Amino acid sequence: MTETQDQTGRPTGMTAFIIILVGQVLSLLGTAISHFGLQLWVYDQTGLATPMTRIAFWFVLPMVVFTPLVGVLVDRGNRKLMMMLSDLAAAFTTLVILLLYASGHLQVWHLYVTAFIGGTFQGFQWPAYSAAISTMLDKKDFTRAGAMMDIAGNSSAVFAPMLAGALITPLGVWMTRNMPALAARTTGEPGLTALFLLDLISAAFAIGTLLFVHIPQPARSEAGKSAEGNFLQQAMFGFRYILARPSLIGLQLVFLLGNLVISLGFMVQGPMVLARTGSDKIIFGSIQTAGAIGGIVGGLALSAWGGFKRRVHGVLAGWAFSGIAVAALGISQDIVPWLAAAAIGAAVMPLINSSNQAIWQAKVPPDVQGRVFATRRLIAWVVTPLAQFVSGPLADKVLEPLMASPASAPVLLSSIFGTGAGAGMGTQMGLAGLLSAVIGLGGYAFTAVRDAETLLPDYDAGTAEDSDQITAEKSAEPKEGVATEV
Repeated sequence: MTETQDQTGRPTGMTAFIIILVGQVLSLLGTAISHFGLQLWVYDQTGLATPMTRIAFWFVLPMVVFTPLVGVLVDRGNRKLMMMLSDLAAAFTTLVILLLYASGHLQVWHLYVTAFIGGTFQGFQWPAYSAAISTMLDKKDFTRAGAMMDIAGNSSAVFAPMLAGALITPLGVWMTRNMPALAARTTGEPGLTALFLLDLISAAFAIGTLLFVHIPQPARSEAGKSAEGNFLQQAMFGFRYILARPSLIGLQLVFLLGNLVISLGFMVQGPMVLARTGSDKIIFGSIQTAGAIGGIVGGLALSAWGGFKRRVHGVLAGWAFSGIAVAALGISQDIVPWLAAAAIGAAVMPLINSSNQAIWQAKVPPDVQGRVFATRRLIAWVVTPLAQFVSGPLADKVLEPLMASPASAPVLLSSIFGTGAGAGMGTQMGLAGLLSAVIGLGGYAFTAVRDAETLLPDYDAGTAEDSDQITAEKSAEPKEGVATEV
């Protein structure tokens, strides 16, 4: 047996990770291609922002609601199996949409149901994948693996809009000529059927790579044995840990408030662009591609630079800069500034997320990071479904009618965002972006947030203060338990 194979000859270690990564990249590419086509279909059917934002709402909602339970299940279960179930669920929802679309029965509400199912199982993908890396790779490879995952994810987003935009029309023409009965039953672009098939093929490939490799389960430690408790106790541990530390609460409140306002604006970006360009698929795809390229460049730059020495600057200043970029997207009315703002805004995201992640990794002991991080994600995302739910109606029923003409629009807003189709959504994006920037800068006003890195000792610092704090917490919860790092 070599270091790249287990006893059955299946790849393991970095070789297995790369194989899985390739499968996941192709699966992400297929999903992004079909999602791009669905966005166009939904907007063509309704001409409204609300249905597109509601799909996102029903996808994210179960990921938020079930997050504390997911961390426990990932620690208890088989990570490889959970990753496969997530891919199978995604393939199932795509198959259902394909059958409904090809038979001419697809309706927008069907996408809400499939989004909820897909989001429920997708919630397992990230924690299971992250936890699997810790058992597959040496510590020296963690950073490298994380960089590969980030760049690969953004790379799929780069090519998906271009491929979808380039394929959907010629595939539709081909189907109309060669499969006229099937094409006649569809309620939109016939070529979208082919995009769904590509998504299914890519999902099958991802599942196949998981079957092909070996992912070891973590060894049961003494700490894990002593940490056993009932399911609810283990799921609630993260809340108690974070609530005992004001600096951690403060950091997550920045994300909670920032996600609330930025989601209100960002969710209508697609409908805004389509409304202001007459549903131009090339411009719509180009802006998404520009954002993905910006994310890749930002990730590469951060890898070379390493970020601010005080990582809290990466979080707070990053939020402010990202908000300004979103505001610029709303204010602009031409493709060039749209492309620039999308790329710049996405380039800042690795700085925000990586800086925050580094703070939490340094301050939270590894043996409790799984459940603490699951709770951390819940706090940051809990308002996102609410923002997604109201962002569409806010645009369609309030701001779009308000900004429809110079006669109805306030002079100040019309002078900044213009009037006509898409101006209301541009106003929504602009105001949300500015509020997000204020939230980021506002974090500097609070000592617990601004000085989080000095107020919270590193988990391995061994100070008396930290030891007393952990001891007191364990006394309050004598049998609470710890989790394997996710």
